[in-house]
Amino acid sequence: MPKVYGTGVYDFRRHRVAEYALDQPVVPPSQPPPPLQSEKPPPVGFTLSEIQRDRLTRIASANWGVSATESGFKPELVKEIYETELLVSGKGRKTVPLHRVMILEVSQYLENYLWPNFDPDSASFEHVMSMILMVNEKFRENVAAWTTFHDRKEAFKGFIWRVLRLKDEQKALSLAEKTNYLLFMINAFQSLEDEIVSETIMQLVSLQLWHSLSSGRFQMELFLNPHLIKKWKKLTRKEAKEAKKKGEDFDPKKVLEVRFLRNLIEEFLEILDSKVMVSEPDEDSMNEPDQINDSCVLYCERFMEFLIDLLSQLPTRRFLRPLVANLAVVSKCHLSMLYTHEKGRLFSQLVDLLQFYEGFEIDDHFGTQLSDDDVMLTHYSRLQAFQLLAFKQVPKLRDFSMCNIGSIHKRADLTKKLLVLSDEELRELVCQKLKLISENDPCSPRRDFLTEVMISFFSKRQSQKEAINALPLYPNEQIMWDESLVPSINYSGEGCLALPKLNLQFLTLHDYLLRNFNLFRLESTYEIREDIQEAVPHLLAYVNNEGETAFRGWSRMAVPFKGFRIKEVKQPNIGEVKPASVTAEIEFTVSSYRAQVRSEWDSLKEHDVLFLLSIRPSFVPLSADVADKSTVPERLGLQFVRGCEVIEVKDEEGNLMNDFTGRVKREEWKPPKGDLRTVKVALDPAQYHIDVTEKESDDVYGSFNILMRRKPKENNFKAILESIRDLMNETCIVPEWLHNIFLGYGNPSAAQWVNMPDLLDEIDFKDTFLDSEHLVDCFPNYEVSFVNSDGTESTNPSPPFRIKFPDSLKRDAKNLPGNNARLALDDQNNAQKEKLVVESYVPADPGPYPQDKPNQNSVRFTPTQVGAIISGVQPGLTMVVGPPGTGKTDTAVQILNVLYHNCPSQRTLIITHSNQALNDLFEKIMQRDVPARYLLRLGQGEQELATDLDFSRQGRVNAMLVRRLELLKEVERLAISLSLPADSAHTCEAAGYFWLLHVYSRWERFVVEAEENRDKKGFVKERFPFKEFFADVSERVFGGEDFERDMRAAKGCFKHLSTMFQELEECRAFELLKLTADRANYLMTKQAKIVAMTCTHAALKRKDFLQLGFKYDNLLMEESAQILEIETFIPMLLQRQEDGHARLKRCILIGDHHQLPPVVKNMAFQKYSHMDQSLFTRFVRLGVPYIELNAQGRARPSIAKLYNWRYRELGDLGFVRENPIFHKANSGFSFEYQLVNVEDYNGRGESAPSPWFYQNEGEAEYIVSVYIYMRLLGYPASRISILTTYNGQKLLIRDVINRRCKMYGIEPPNKVATVDKFQGQQNDFILLSLVRTRFVGHLRDVRRLIVAMSRARLGLYVFCRRELFEQCFELQPTFRLLIERPDKLGLNLEETSPFTERLVESNGVVRFVQGVEDMEQIVNLRLHQLYQMQTMNRNARIGNGAEVEEEEKESEMGLDSNTEGEPPVNDNKMAVDDSGEQTELDTQAGGGVAPSDDNEMKE
Repeated sequence: MPKVYGTGVYDFRRHRVAEYALDQPVVPPSQPPPPLQSEKPPPVGFTLSEIQRDRLTRIASANWGVSATESGFKPELVKEIYETELLVSGKGRKTVPLHRVMILEVSQYLENYLWPNFDPDSASFEHVMSMILMVNEKFRENVAAWTTFHDRKEAFKGFIWRVLRLKDEQKALSLAEKTNYLLFMINAFQSLEDEIVSETIMQLVSLQLWHSLSSGRFQMELFLNPHLIKKWKKLTRKEAKEAKKKGEDFDPKKVLEVRFLRNLIEEFLEILDSKVMVSEPDEDSMNEPDQINDSCVLYCERFMEFLIDLLSQLPTRRFLRPLVANLAVVSKCHLSMLYTHEKGRLFSQLVDLLQFYEGFEIDDHFGTQLSDDDVMLTHYSRLQAFQLLAFKQVPKLRDFSMCNIGSIHKRADLTKKLLVLSDEELRELVCQKLKLISENDPCSPRRDFLTEVMISFFSKRQSQKEAINALPLYPNEQIMWDESLVPSINYSGEGCLALPKLNLQFLTLHDYLLRNFNLFRLESTYEIREDIQEAVPHLLAYVNNEGETAFRGWSRMAVPFKGFRIKEVKQPNIGEVKPASVTAEIEFTVSSYRAQVRSEWDSLKEHDVLFLLSIRPSFVPLSADVADKSTVPERLGLQFVRGCEVIEVKDEEGNLMNDFTGRVKREEWKPPKGDLRTVKVALDPAQYHIDVTEKESDDVYGSFNILMRRKPKENNFKAILESIRDLMNETCIVPEWLHNIFLGYGNPSAAQWVNMPDLLDEIDFKDTFLDSEHLVDCFPNYEVSFVNSDGTESTNPSPPFRIKFPDSLKRDAKNLPGNNARLALDDQNNAQKEKLVVESYVPADPGPYPQDKPNQNSVRFTPTQVGAIISGVQPGLTMVVGPPGTGKTDTAVQILNVLYHNCPSQRTLIITHSNQALNDLFEKIMQRDVPARYLLRLGQGEQELATDLDFSRQGRVNAMLVRRLELLKEVERLAISLSLPADSAHTCEAAGYFWLLHVYSRWERFVVEAEENRDKKGFVKERFPFKEFFADVSERVFGGEDFERDMRAAKGCFKHLSTMFQELEECRAFELLKLTADRANYLMTKQAKIVAMTCTHAALKRKDFLQLGFKYDNLLMEESAQILEIETFIPMLLQRQEDGHARLKRCILIGDHHQLPPVVKNMAFQKYSHMDQSLFTRFVRLGVPYIELNAQGRARPSIAKLYNWRYRELGDLGFVRENPIFHKANSGFSFEYQLVNVEDYNGRGESAPSPWFYQNEGEAEYIVSVYIYMRLLGYPASRISILTTYNGQKLLIRDVINRRCKMYGIEPPNKVATVDKFQGQQNDFILLSLVRTRFVGHLRDVRRLIVAMSRARLGLYVFCRRELFEQCFELQPTFRLLIERPDKLGLNLEETSPFTERLVESNGVVRFVQGVEDMEQIVNLRLHQLYQMQTMNRNARIGNGAEVEEEEKESEMGLDSNTEGEPPVNDNKMAVDDSGEQTELDTQAGGGVAPSDDNEMKE
């Protein structure tokens, strides 16, 4: 397409990375480095200066830094660094000295020293291991790891083979080295999209691997997969031939690819069996004899992760799974001591996950998902074959062979039946007759092992659907505080977790849904856990004298209660064991709450989710030592947590509150009475069944005493989980053209429009092109030929245009407009340009009235945007990457406009991440030629639309009813003008008959007569049958001098009439349907052509859409790089399949994967599970072709340079190069952008009153001073936004603004927000605070940097600690430009108004600000001068006897004259939350720290 990317090697290998190899400036050594010896690593919180003084940094400067003084490569230095700095001794869980590795990685040890000097043949063991550690660290930091190796691909292959042969070398690896080696293999197999990695690493899991199977298992696999026999024979012949050429004996088991994984597995099993338990005391270890070896535990956990990763991807699973089964890995893990040990909890969870993927319901060789019937049939076939074998060959099992299958497929039954066999007979059965394992297996003599193998092979497994349906949707206290499932916020990435991963590929759609279901559920659990830990401490629970739990405090989100009753437990449905439903009633009082909080509790409504907590604090408060060692539930006294859903809420008098079911009529509604509230809730039946059957000793439901609510916007998890679960219970029909790509297999470009059937041969572009020159510019690869509608050449072509696409364009998307590479190639080859025939036609006259005239596009689309429009209108998958300011929304709107006119019968669904983006898109659609009656906006953000029209369902229904009355009046007027009775205008049905009998019949007669009288110029004017009706037109309709012109006008008049009666026909349904709900549902399912909603609304209402029969043909998704995978997938399935096929024809994804990803609050789910990967980003990684818009029209070209390096060919539109506003300087400032260095203020830089709540008082004061300075110059507050990278700083800046601006009456800025929250927005001037002074923090994520740099149009001023950020490798392309200018803020104090004629290239008279205090003095001086001037003016007016209009004059200056003197200094910093309330920051545990933004991402 314009340029279509993704078909070749793509450099976007890992998310959150910088992939541009730039030199890292290193501090030059002040002295030669001392002899290398191990030293104590720096403290955990080491600073930049400590890193610069560190020995490793000095060595780096001398040997591989920019100013390196030592020349040449020293292998002995690599060996010394590895042995003294990188090795770990002992048996702990640490595999590397993390801080030493971090220093080496930051110094570019890999890029500048290890890799350039690597030789596969001569590199030492330490050299290879050092490279392994550096790659692992890059993965831990989520930094691009493989791009370093792309310059020497052959050498990289040598490196991989050297890594694979590493264990064959004489040097034995320690357990820590084995773990690091294993982690490298995990990272390699997680990077299969990188060709240089997959090309080598995939040879380890090819068919060749089956040489390592036992002979019995090998025969079984070939019997089960006969299609592989021919391929196997061909493979063995080829291997024998190659061995013969080399003069060697053919022994496939000696080949590295064959034995590598088997040796690795056998090594793991040996460690698991013999080294996990510490039998002798170790000086370097905390472990005592007969205790668990922690380093072995970590290795075993990592190995489980390794196998899970391999079995959860089809390309690596296909031939490996038989080997894992042959070695009985799962059975041996089940029998290991670690599996049942308390330290092996994570290991046991990983083993269970491995068992799940080993038995996953899929055909490994064809990739098809097995249905429940297929699985059951396979299970029965196995048991039947076993019974037949037992009957023939094992006399002792004769009774077993005669049993029905239902009595032998359970674990206990099967174990009992096998007891009749002796140990030797059982071994013979398993190893020789069934051939499940090899006779040489070291565990084969063990009876318990043989029994476990039999059970794992023949026992019935629970269906995946049954398992998911039996799982409670609400989290409980056990899962909430399980660190292996829901890790705390300080996850460092050093260990593994019992979590699924979202990577490139999935086994089946069910696998995809299951992984997302588990991750979404656990992410919601984490957020709920945080809310509980925030709310409960404020209640101050204690045990009173009666021994009951009481509460001294109060919490906004949690209320104590005493009345809880189970009201009804319905019988289970057929085939289930859990109750059909469980309802309960809760009584609580709101008497202690003030009005605002009380109204929040009173706003509870149906389907809201609440949580029941059981709090039982200890009688004696925990001591400090005990509290430190205890868990969070123990400290809170939390016993149980259960979720529930509101059914109804009643006040003290039993009246229903917030009822939307129609039981309470609107006119009968009354405010709630009294303080007592009764809530009827639905409990989770699955959880209730578990509690009743497994927790009989504990009265869970009789112990609840706290009811907790959550913010409504954060509490929609249950509906989304239900939608995912419903999808897993359905036959998910993804369009065939998208299915394989969605799972990550097949040709990435298979869904591109050029490979799709049923293409549109001709497209009517309507108002896309402003003129013929615009069209020619958009198709530079073609010789454009304009023709008229009759086929003659057009000498003066004008829009609209129709284009018939030549075959070359439909065969290859690279021929589309905007492909500069193709254009350069054509110029180089002097190729003959192909002809492109464009029809210039005259559109039909829309009608004589002004409202009949269609809205016209005014955007001059670039060739790349036109290519995106063409791709979007054609069927298939279209992906558009839109860098900041490149017109993503305009492109999306034009796709919708052209699509509507070319496929008027099709319906389109619009999905966005945020209400703001949806409203922006919707407002622009309303300005195009799409009738308002076909537009519908669903969700809660409709009221924010900047329009007088109401586009909600109710608003559209009302509009249709009003329009019906207006149209019927017009019909009545038409009847009168035709001298007919007016009774035809009573109903839409009558109007329809009137149209056929009196309007259309007259028009047909008129057309026939007109054809016969074409030679009469005044015929149309005289004989037009409806001229009386159009007599009220302001301009004359018919001139009577030109027949063709008058006939065209007549057709326009008839078009107006036909449109009028068409609208009446569409209103007829609203006339027949009497209920408002029925009318609204009809509007949504039948009437509306373009329906818009957020992804959250789509997930919440999916069940309703299915019940109503909602249908759509096209899906357009804006902000798709900000939407979670599952929230992108659900909108594709909001309709039921038609005859087994999906109706969806087009999927248009528009986003920018170089900006911030979806918000995932828990870092473990981000780093380990990649949950923040969007479907858009995954498609890009898979190599799906995409169009990248390449011209920005938002910012000054100089500001755009700060971020355009991240994009391939991002240039500037002519608008920003020519418009005078982009050439004028910013008044009062010497530069249009600048980095302002902020030193410590009052002796400190960054601070953290509570964890992750970073603040920097100096930057806050500096930024607010600059803001006041801009306001005093006259800059409007609406054009200034203040951004920061941390929520704590945002609240601090708001506090400083309140303290310093309010007293002068200075209006606060347009926005004070975090960078994350401001994504998708822009402003003329941005003041940016980066906060950190010790670590770069999460700005090292380049995507956050791109968002921060691209918000400003005219001025960007970055306040930070220069020495920290300028040395960050990932940020250098931006900060190199920033530090080219002085790092002290440059002001032009001679300019005293917001307007200046100074050009942006001129700095004027520069006054450099020396720091925070200097800026405050400048502002205070200006304030004092203005105050004196105001006083003099006031005195002069009073002296003249004039009335002083204080408020009006002073509001113009932005000041408050009632304030005398200087403002009082408030040293006690206050945080202002989003609701405007001030709360003093409480740094104590559980205190009222202000809540963070939804988009706040923690490190």
